[in-house]
Amino acid sequence: MSTSEVSENFAATRALVRAVRGIRWDETPEDAREVARHCLLDFFGVAIAGSREPLTEILVNEIVRGERSAEASLIGREERASRLTAALVNGAAGHALDFDDTHMAMGGHPSVPILPAILALAETTGASGRGVLEAIVVGVEAECRLGALIGAQHYVVGFHSTGTLGTFGAAAACAHMLNLEEDGWLRAFGLAGTQAAGLKSGFGTMAKPLHAGRAASNGLFSALAARGGYTSNSSILETEQGFFATHAGAKPSEEVLDRLAGKFLIRDNLFKYHASCYLTHAPINAAQLIRGEHHFDPKAIEEVEVRVHPSLFSICNIQEPKTGLEGKFSLRATTAMALLGEDTSDLATFSDAKVTAAGVVALRDRVKIVAAGKTPQTRATVMVKSNGHDFQAESDSGKPAADLALQRDNLMRKFIALASPILGREGAAASAETALGGEQISSAAELMRLTRPA
Repeated sequence: MSTSEVSENFAATRALVRAVRGIRWDETPEDAREVARHCLLDFFGVAIAGSREPLTEILVNEIVRGERSAEASLIGREERASRLTAALVNGAAGHALDFDDTHMAMGGHPSVPILPAILALAETTGASGRGVLEAIVVGVEAECRLGALIGAQHYVVGFHSTGTLGTFGAAAACAHMLNLEEDGWLRAFGLAGTQAAGLKSGFGTMAKPLHAGRAASNGLFSALAARGGYTSNSSILETEQGFFATHAGAKPSEEVLDRLAGKFLIRDNLFKYHASCYLTHAPINAAQLIRGEHHFDPKAIEEVEVRVHPSLFSICNIQEPKTGLEGKFSLRATTAMALLGEDTSDLATFSDAKVTAAGVVALRDRVKIVAAGKTPQTRATVMVKSNGHDFQAESDSGKPAADLALQRDNLMRKFIALASPILGREGAAASAETALGGEQISSAAELMRLTRPA
């Protein structure tokens, strides 16, 4: 059978469970374990910073305060909540800034739907830091394999993979922590599939971070309910009117999982150093290269052309963003900011005032986005015309880091910048060191205590 053909009888749900259920920390390659530590560090940083965002305040005021539960921690805050609500709020906070990691196989953000679920469960069951890290690997491997199985059409038709596939990833991570048997995993996946949600039409609004929070909370719920015996369709991926039929209009291929057997996809995680949609990063990098090499006056720019894959037109091409959130999804605005020398790693750059500033708008309106059909999603070419001269640069943001020590250092600096305003610089440094040495921590509760404000 060719790779384009599909087995009519392929039990995709069971095959996916079996592909990840046996993962163990001791048998995981060191480079994959190191990236899991990076995932934990990076998530804590973006969630601590996101804990003060307006959408987080709304969730705390409208949901958390009414619960009056002290079951689980809220990252970066003194309040506590039930573990399902903690997963919701921490997930939304972790995605509030759109500064969290991404993965091309998943087509979304891998850490933010799974880590809030893992941490809420681990804190209430006394799991160790090592157990948290092992569950991270399991969750990322599950959602990324599911992303490879379902293919690009799922995202193209309008689903936000962080919310949909992330629900399965969270369910897998929690099923692993609860030591469920295979039947329990299948029921957890059935429950995850019937709750998985998130539409790309919510990009640029508070709905997008909600997708991550709901994925975390629903994935945790799925595993807990499955442990209690709650039933569901255990063939949720491949069944008639199941997840694949309704969310991609296709059937899963056995060859995809076979091709990924033995691999650790977490190694291909991509981390953000610009506080905007990941698909704006290549144009930003190219624009920064041009600015750094040629030192022209931005006011003299006559025209800018950005060549990207046409799929980006429906993801991050808001033409005239009116808010900072919308600016994160505007190729025109982010490219203009980069050419103006704005620090796109600084959260303050994506404020409403900055995105709508006269200088940004004036240059933004001279930026033209052009489709380049054979270009990968993560590659962009930027061309600038200024004073009769043409400048050009290309960048590809889709390559995982080859030097993990350098990535660790970069993520440490990012974490300190994000967490220091809330934890204090010394507290942020201590929290970062603890996260990176997570497998030495006897209790996840200790990890969570280090995220509380100074």
